[in-house]
Amino acid sequence: MCGRFTITLPLDELIVRYLIFENRLAKFAPNYNVAPMQFIPAVITGKQGNRLGELRWGLVPSWAKEDKIGGGMINARAESLTEKPAYRKLLTSRRCLIPADGFYEWQQREGGKQPFRIVMKDGGLFSFAGLYDIWSDPHGNKLATCTIITTEPNSLMAEIHTRMPAILRPEHEAEWLAREHADAASLLKLLQPYEAAKMRAYPVSTAVGNVRNNSKELLEAVN
Repeated sequence: MCGRFTITLPLDELIVRYLIFENRLAKFAPNYNVAPMQFIPAVITGKQGNRLGELRWGLVPSWAKEDKIGGGMINARAESLTEKPAYRKLLTSRRCLIPADGFYEWQQREGGKQPFRIVMKDGGLFSFAGLYDIWSDPHGNKLATCTIITTEPNSLMAEIHTRMPAILRPEHEAEWLAREHADAASLLKLLQPYEAAKMRAYPVSTAVGNVRNNSKELLEAVN
């Protein structure tokens, strides 16, 4: 699964990287320990171009009776997107990019679990493939939520965990966002394990396991 990540780069870099036409973020600050049920930056395509806004992490399908379901839908397996009612229609109609510059995963060891931070070797920004939906409560209040798609691990991740987030190659991001693209088969082909040679992983403090900890010290490597 993908349960924690980081987004610490400046807002200006996101705007340039994703060719943002409209920025709807009310505020933006580095987040060293992004956790489920938080509002996170996300990119979708509107009629006039790419929009940057916020989605709550943990998908609440539009047909759900209550929003509590979101806590159990932070990830969606790429292999079963066309089989699950919550994701089937979203794959062809409501796709998003979730910017990140690293993510955390825990490796099981004899003495317990060791967290790792996984990043690109160049330290740059990358994009999780996501799906989003809009839910309304009985009073008509709307809630926009998302899920991060996961796939099989590449050779780097296989030594840490059995899954990894589906990271889109930069040349595939526009295709993933394209509003007119509704071919599920070709979209699924984009959700491949990212090239391991372009990534690196390093151990970090177990403090990252506590969602209340959110400082740049969490990014530091430990022995």
